[in-house]
Amino acid sequence: MDPSFFTMGMWSIGAGALGAAALALFLANTDVFLPKSRRATLEYLEDIDLKTLEKEPRTFKAKELWEKNGAVIMAVRRPGCFLCREEAADLSSLKPKLDELGVPLYAVVKEQIRTEVKDFQPYFKGEIFLDEKKKFYGPQKRKMVFMGFVRLGVWYNFFRAWNGGFSGNLEGEGFILGGVFVVGPGKQGLLLEHREKEFGDKVNLVSVLEAARKIQPQTSASETK
Repeated sequence: MDPSFFTMGMWSIGAGALGAAALALFLANTDVFLPKSRRATLEYLEDIDLKTLEKEPRTFKAKELWEKNGAVIMAVRRPGCFLCREEAADLSSLKPKLDELGVPLYAVVKEQIRTEVKDFQPYFKGEIFLDEKKKFYGPQKRKMVFMGFVRLGVWYNFFRAWNGGFSGNLEGEGFILGGVFVVGPGKQGLLLEHREKEFGDKVNLVSVLEAARKIQPQTSASETK
């Protein structure tokens, strides 16, 4: 066999493999293969069962969170994640303005492992509840696994949070993506729905405030007399 022919074949295979790898890397950094989301309806959210995190937990329907004054709700991907802690701190920076508007700030987590929620609380200035059935992460749960580590946006988010002084751990489930909701009282409905598209994809704080300002608190019949 002609050695030059063999060498040319190996170069062709190598070039093909590099081209395929480059194409895969390119596609992984587009939205083509991102997990698709489906918008939640008010009826879907209202019927979600949540639990308090007390020693004797109380189970209640999620609509209690917003039925009078509306609410801003963070569905936390993983309390120990430093990216989630960064977003929690960002949302908490809005707390004074939300208080002026009379709009509460809440978070839901999908599991309670050891001291993870307690360790998360310094970053989040609102009440936290347990969503055992992970309904706030639906109606179509979205996962990001290995593709998250080849996306340039994720690495940018890593460095941003790291430079901001945030740290975390690897405890708990962290592949089901979270989000942020702004819900109005009564039938005012969903005013903002941000679905995390990749690790560290934070909600726009200006959009959160704009949605919160649209909330029209419910007034009882006695208040209107």
